[in-house]
Amino acid sequence: MKYAFATDEQREFVEGAYKIVEKELKPRIEEYEAADGGLGVYPMDVHQKLVDAGYYGMSIPEEYGGLGFDMLTQGLIIEEIGRIDAGFAFAFAGSSCYFDRILATKMPEEEKQMWADRILSGTMGCFCLTEPGAGSDAAAMITSAVHDDAAGEWIINGTKCFASNSPNAEYFIVFAWTDKTKRASQGVTAFFVEKERGVKIGKKENKMGLHLSETADVIFEDVRVPDDHVIGELGRGFGVALGGISGAGAVVNCCPCLGMSQAALDECLEYAKVRRQFGKRIVDQQAVGFMIADMEMRTQAARALVYDALRAADEGIKTNLDLLIKCYVTDCTMQTTMDAVQVCGGYGYMKDYPFERYMRNAKIFQIFGGTNQIKRKNLIKSMAGRDPMK
Repeated sequence: MKYAFATDEQREFVEGAYKIVEKELKPRIEEYEAADGGLGVYPMDVHQKLVDAGYYGMSIPEEYGGLGFDMLTQGLIIEEIGRIDAGFAFAFAGSSCYFDRILATKMPEEEKQMWADRILSGTMGCFCLTEPGAGSDAAAMITSAVHDDAAGEWIINGTKCFASNSPNAEYFIVFAWTDKTKRASQGVTAFFVEKERGVKIGKKENKMGLHLSETADVIFEDVRVPDDHVIGELGRGFGVALGGISGAGAVVNCCPCLGMSQAALDECLEYAKVRRQFGKRIVDQQAVGFMIADMEMRTQAARALVYDALRAADEGIKTNLDLLIKCYVTDCTMQTTMDAVQVCGGYGYMKDYPFERYMRNAKIFQIFGGTNQIKRKNLIKSMAGRDPMK
């Protein structure tokens, strides 16, 4: 564990989680990656081990039976899980972080408690925003929800794509147009939808990497949900989609990536200390040594930014770190994993070593959760403010 300011209690939690995935997941990663005809599978047995140890749904408040961990503690745990496999860490963190959306509905209190209990027992959720024609431009979605006044229900129709965890999910956070006469910020609504209401799962995607995180289409054909399943205010779904709890995006998208960066650095360094060429260790060849030094600087800088952002979120301090860390951390990790392959040469390209898997897994983190180009656009917009001449 590399975070210098962690408390003894945080270190104990982190080490406990790492020991589980090191024992249960690490020896079987290739098996899970190759499963389902090479599409990969999410290791539910490892998932359940962590659930049984209390690591799932870590943000659920104590009054609902959860641990109520702050964002910093959650991030430390997910980073360490990411050192073993970033895809698993991303899926594990991303499938259990939606209880705040459930609390934002008008469902009866006993129903909210029931879902807290289900999540704490391991039930997975799924975030459904992206569509085939609506990626970075989420307002281009066509999924709609029409109100049945007599029944007091919304009827949802549409298809979401690239939905992480959908093959294993039992509930979905879904975004749909409820008033197309208004702009997206006032006409799109978020819904809590249980799978048992008729949600269908489409084809599972064949991805370049992140095989331990399963991805598929989610199909809604006349799926009915009650009025009390609306999340937040009617027509204000974009705030739910693009906002949520401050720091949650860093835990889900940045911390698994950070763990993978550290793993690539650690294993690359060990290889370079053993591999010899031209009569010396390759780590002592300046061209190689400087590459590894750069890997260390990037990883440490990324970690400092991530945990500054999480500490700010925990203390309610508003910053623009949420906008910049996703770009910085994922770009740094992509470069670090590529450099690890380069340092290890031909061996780095072979599946006998983990470096090619790190590089394959790293790429998607620059894309999902808002592409790094969109994040840069939003960052400069927040920095520059409104043009006074317009």
